[in-house]
Amino acid sequence: MKMFIGGQRADASDGKTHVVLNSATGVPLDTIPAATVSDIERAIDIAQEGKLRWAATPQYERSRILQRCADLIEERQEELATLLSTDMGKIIRESRPEIRCSAQIFRGFAEQANHLYGKTMPDYQYGSEKDLIFTTHQPLGVVACISPFNYPAELCSHKMASSLAAGNAVIVKPATDNPLVILALVELCLEAGVPGDVLQCVTGSGALIGDHLSKHPRIDAITLTGSTEVGLSVAKAAAGTLKRVFLELGGNDPFIVYEDADMDLAVEEAVRGRVQNAGQTCCAPKRFIVQNSVRAAFVESARARLQQVRRGSPLDENTDLGALISARAARGVEEQVQHTVAQGARLICGGHVFDNAYFEPTLLDDVTLRMDIARDMEVFGPVMPVIGFDTMQEAIDIANATCFGLQGGVMTRDNKKAFQTAAALACGGVCINASGNFRNVDQPFGGWKMSGLGREGISVTLKELTQEKSFILKGVLA
Repeated sequence: MKMFIGGQRADASDGKTHVVLNSATGVPLDTIPAATVSDIERAIDIAQEGKLRWAATPQYERSRILQRCADLIEERQEELATLLSTDMGKIIRESRPEIRCSAQIFRGFAEQANHLYGKTMPDYQYGSEKDLIFTTHQPLGVVACISPFNYPAELCSHKMASSLAAGNAVIVKPATDNPLVILALVELCLEAGVPGDVLQCVTGSGALIGDHLSKHPRIDAITLTGSTEVGLSVAKAAAGTLKRVFLELGGNDPFIVYEDADMDLAVEEAVRGRVQNAGQTCCAPKRFIVQNSVRAAFVESARARLQQVRRGSPLDENTDLGALISARAARGVEEQVQHTVAQGARLICGGHVFDNAYFEPTLLDDVTLRMDIARDMEVFGPVMPVIGFDTMQEAIDIANATCFGLQGGVMTRDNKKAFQTAAALACGGVCINASGNFRNVDQPFGGWKMSGLGREGISVTLKELTQEKSFILKGVLA
């Protein structure tokens, strides 16, 4: 597939390409252009015209086009879901809801933008009785959207749809390992009527493209979902031009199980939350903090439940566990498990790569706070480290003993205990009697500490992607 610059399919100016592999099999699927600096500059030049055209387009027309985008995504759901599963190894039963969610995101931002109201100031200040002050929202200009591999359609849609609904021109940079579904989504948006100078997509090296967009003075905002390491790099690069930066980054989310929890539900939520998307979810439960009085029972039940997880082709309707994004990623998870065992954890089951890029569902017990996995080592794979605790305060201290703070989960039948724990967790969201592996399209999603900057969701993003301008009519009421 080719990238899109100025509404046209484009090769890299030097003709270089990158091979896209089927994540599950390692077999080549396609090639994409490896954009050069001159290609990026051309897209930025074109976007300067696009931002003026799109900002001048009435909101009702922008929203009509975005609703058409949603219609086309829904019409081609099965085609897009199959491409997503093939591109990244996500099981088909998870790919379909992701594509459906992408359509909801476009529709939701289109509707929200129709009601993005300004404010009128009261005459509270002495001497302002005869003045009229009101505000409006105007687009930022050009927004660079850097999307991740793990939920490419859903998370890129959050960035594209919100930026377009707010009146901005957009340059999309998809993940290099699995860009095909995003290229297909961009093509659908252009088909729906988004002008080619308003929405473009450049492919290739993340380091090259991300750094260039982050530093560029004619890019007005960067919105990125990715690792904390990449987020820090983008934030530093963007600081030189004081552009807006929105970062949804890593997590090492706690899942606290009290002794009075519904144990069957706790185990089911734990396993489902960790196995979904082969464990490659930023807000998945990654540290299982279990009260010692029920820890042995939890570990045994989790081991039995993990043995029921069905492995196979991502396109098989019966498969529960898909592939990781690459064989390299799978080997990295294996090294993290081996490192944790070397630090003293006990391997209950799993722990190994199989079939190129798959990783066995893995359970580790006897994990302690002195181990890296219990603090700041995020594992992007189906690995469950279990950490024991005795008191509520101890559970909270373990949960907060990390540089991350994305989401969390609390399992207990005691509502007072649940809310006290949730209030004390240093993170952006807490699910009660469920794992933190949850995201609603309207929710102001985002984390504390090293898990990011800003919030993303239909309820909040449009204001972030606009400039609020005040109009002051002095003495107009005299």
